[in-house]
Amino acid sequence: MPAYVALPNSTFLDLTSYRGNGTLPTDGTPLASFSFNLALVLERANDPAELLNADWATRQKLLGALGPDELWKLYGADPVKYAEVLNRLSELGIKTVDEISAVNGYVSSAESRTIWVRVDETNFTTLFGQGAALLHSTGAGGSLTYWNGNLSLPDTIAAAGVKGVMVDTGLFSLVLADPGGGTAPSLAQGAQGVGNSSPQDNGMAPSGIAGLYDFPFNSASTPTLWTGVKTGTIGLLEPGQGTALKPGSASFDDLVDIYRKNLGIDQPVDIIDVAPGGSAPPDSSPNVADERSLDVGIVTAASPNSAIVLYAGSGNHIGAKSDAYTAYQAAFWDLVNNPEIVSSSYRSYSHIAPDSPFSFTYRELFIDAVLRNITMVNAVGDGGSGDQFGNGLANINTSHANTYTLVAGGSSISSLAVAQKDDTLSAIAAAAIAGDKATIWQLVSGGLTSLPTAASAASDTAAKFIETVWNGYFLLDNAIVNKNDNGGGYFANNAGAGGVDPSQPQPSYQTAFGLDLATSDPDALPGRGVPDVAALSGGNLKYQVPLSGMNGVGLEGGTSASAPLWAALVSQFNAVFRDQQLPQLGYMNDLLYIAAAIAPGSFNDVTLGNNTSSFSLGGSYTTPSGEPNVPPVAITPTGFGYSAGDSYDLVSGLGTPNGILLARALTAIAHDQMSFADNAPMLDRDGTNGWKSTEDQDLLVQTTADAFTAVNVVAGTDSTSFISTPSDQFAWTSLFAQQTLQTDFDAALVRMFDGQSQGALASVSASAGEAFSVAIDAKSGLTPQATLTSSHGFVDFSSDNGGDTVRVARSVAVAETVGALDNQEAIVRVRQNGEDSVVLKFYRVDDFTGKIDGLAPGDAGYAAAAEARAYATAAGGTTIRGPGYGNYTQAKLLDVDAGDLIAMQLTNGANIFWAFSAANEQVGGAPVNHLWNYGLNTWGWEDLYGGGDRDFNDLVVQLDFSSAFGNGWLV
Repeated sequence: MPAYVALPNSTFLDLTSYRGNGTLPTDGTPLASFSFNLALVLERANDPAELLNADWATRQKLLGALGPDELWKLYGADPVKYAEVLNRLSELGIKTVDEISAVNGYVSSAESRTIWVRVDETNFTTLFGQGAALLHSTGAGGSLTYWNGNLSLPDTIAAAGVKGVMVDTGLFSLVLADPGGGTAPSLAQGAQGVGNSSPQDNGMAPSGIAGLYDFPFNSASTPTLWTGVKTGTIGLLEPGQGTALKPGSASFDDLVDIYRKNLGIDQPVDIIDVAPGGSAPPDSSPNVADERSLDVGIVTAASPNSAIVLYAGSGNHIGAKSDAYTAYQAAFWDLVNNPEIVSSSYRSYSHIAPDSPFSFTYRELFIDAVLRNITMVNAVGDGGSGDQFGNGLANINTSHANTYTLVAGGSSISSLAVAQKDDTLSAIAAAAIAGDKATIWQLVSGGLTSLPTAASAASDTAAKFIETVWNGYFLLDNAIVNKNDNGGGYFANNAGAGGVDPSQPQPSYQTAFGLDLATSDPDALPGRGVPDVAALSGGNLKYQVPLSGMNGVGLEGGTSASAPLWAALVSQFNAVFRDQQLPQLGYMNDLLYIAAAIAPGSFNDVTLGNNTSSFSLGGSYTTPSGEPNVPPVAITPTGFGYSAGDSYDLVSGLGTPNGILLARALTAIAHDQMSFADNAPMLDRDGTNGWKSTEDQDLLVQTTADAFTAVNVVAGTDSTSFISTPSDQFAWTSLFAQQTLQTDFDAALVRMFDGQSQGALASVSASAGEAFSVAIDAKSGLTPQATLTSSHGFVDFSSDNGGDTVRVARSVAVAETVGALDNQEAIVRVRQNGEDSVVLKFYRVDDFTGKIDGLAPGDAGYAAAAEARAYATAAGGTTIRGPGYGNYTQAKLLDVDAGDLIAMQLTNGANIFWAFSAANEQVGGAPVNHLWNYGLNTWGWEDLYGGGDRDFNDLVVQLDFSSAFGNGWLV
């Protein structure tokens, strides 16, 4: 026998039951006969860490510079070592799957670093070492097939770089302590979440749901684009099925076309089947294809011009079992159809231990998707915080939480009419109709665009009123069920999963966003937070999609719906990117977190609800087993979970999409990185732990505070100190200001929040290379998101408790045009919340202090110089008139060149206000600031002489340098 090398952390529990708290049986006997397929996965010839750790544009440039052959020579397996492993397997008498059948659903290649082999009772020990044997036990804990100890590999195979193992078999199941431990918290009777308790008969076509989220091609302002714009290929993982239907059924394409025609989609669908092992659902499980119908129905309705490829994976012949891993491989290595986006809602081994050969395999699998420039979207899962895993802790499906995938969580949407019928929402609905400002403010942060009224409750029955976390759990006496059919519970798909996966480190994009995540259970383990984003999954609204056999239409949901909906959205983003001469998005999680930091209006902030469902086995509570003819299971709820909150949270991620605003933000970020990466950020690290100014610049210093706050700003030898009064309760935020810049945003909502004063606003002059610091109440301000925002013209310094924030920002926009082209048009968006007649003008300056040919703001002759530099508008002249109190307008600036520095001037009657305080009137011997920064190229004006009410929303203005390019779909 050859010498063997142990694979660390390769026990049976490492594959199936990470943090399971259970033990293996001691009475197992050797399994007499078995056969299954498994993958041996080699390490890469070169480490792609530099590419993976780069920003999005650098990744795209690196990938674009490599042809396929060169790419996989670098990042596939070393072909010599790959051949060595094949030779050694042959010597050991272990056949590859390709040798058994040349036609199969597996991917084996040096590029994929994978070799699929067949193991059975005759060679399992030969491959994995003398101590390796499959055992079987049928004790009190149920039937279990397993192995003891770590697996090993022949030393020559290990030396050739085989580091990963994955199995495609139904032999193995998880192991849990039974009964487990844990103390039950006090659970309130009734609904365990908010906004999921209306009768479950509300449904909407996926195209309509895309409209609720303002998809770029499905919004109120783009109602015809969704069926007219060509979008890229989307892959759907449908393990074991593909497009297979029962004998005698109409063709899959024909059935989809019937569904499409009922939605007003006339062109035929383009369905591609990559399914050598696909088969129709068995009669014993007719609903197993519900998932396929849901996926196809959502994608074909929300992105009707995308070709759809269904991947069955390994199928069910030659010992295959269609594990989701095989379908992932089929999709990522489909070099014929080349999907731009792949969506999956299927589990593989859900609780894989870190630093195991199994976690190595999955991590490297998703890196393949990055290198193939595919956006991988995963459903976070439907088992709440416990993930249907009764270890008493908060859990995450590790196969759906990889750093290199976009993970979609679940929400519930309620119209005002539905909210009035939901006991958990009726009080919120009543308060909103009564005009309660705090309630409406919170609803607007979640995407509300129209002022709720008693009349709108009857007329806007399909309009979005509120969005909460999807959680259908319900406590009925001591039984945890689903309110509407009593068939749900902790073992069923009733709530969006979410939390922290401690099997992998927190990704850099979450750290840069200022997150420091840990599991909510007593272990408090750090790790990868999921989801990244969310979308409708069920609760008070479901999707109208084809039934299991693709015949008829029914209502379905789950995070299995939010994943394909996000895939459809990304396909629209990719179309916009192509139109703006950008590469497709591929792996782009970092862009989403930057967008949330600089343009928070890109996401609807879900702030209500939870996904708590942790439990251990045994106890005085029960929950349905989730299996037919199996009695309820005794459990103990342990109460560890996650709740929604402001900004990022572990049930809704960054939030649900505002498709148009997110598309605008993503394109702006992409152009910044692709064409303007050499531009210095506003502030940069000084090499130690501080900051320095990169330019000579005059900066706004604006304070948002809960109480009186002392602020001290030092810029080289210049400093300013002041005491800020508290901000008013509804002082405008970047989120609210950006939301008002939507054409369909209700003017009544704008006027409702007039006169809300901001905190103190000051200015400071900084010179290039000078140290820069901000202290809040005598403590150094923290800058958790500075690396994301500084290149976009602002940095937030916050107090250690997060209650006070000092934003330092430029008052000048940098024209980051498509491809750094000159003579472009810029879109100007304007929302007025002042009652006066005002006029806006834009002009070009020479630097960030506002100088023009050596004249500084306030110098004699500066106004004339600004007039000579004024941009013409498409409507003629150089001015844009305010649209009136509460109203919206937009305009175009002409002849904008790449890199132009653009400043503003506001005229109100006889008074002229400038973006630079030195040119404005003085009060008490100090110049008055009239401008406030609201994020990505967005500012708010105070339009009254002397400072007015200091609400800085009298005219909210945004500059957009790329949306007018090409077809102008985002205008």
